[in-house]
Amino acid sequence: MAEAAERTTSPRAVSGVVVSDKMDKTVTVRIERRVKHPVYGKYIRKSSKVHAHDEDNSCNVGDQVTVIECRPLSKTKTWMLKSIDERAGGV
Repeated sequence: MAEAAERTTSPRAVSGVVVSDKMDKTVTVRIERRVKHPVYGKYIRKSSKVHAHDEDNSCNVGDQVTVIECRPLSKTKTWMLKSIDERAGGV
């Protein structure tokens, strides 16, 4: 019998930039990736925005963060803050 119950895959981790911190314990993170255009071959930037759980409200707009996938915490929130890689250099 296969041991599917003991499958230990680590959650997917991606990095992005915080674009909004106006919600309580939630930040909006823009994740960018580069994909090759199917016809022209030029690399273009695609981005997606996700909501991530920030328990301590420690993120600010412009921070470079790493988020990981987790179980659904709300209707739109399925990511969790792992670390703040670089703080925004605000004035």
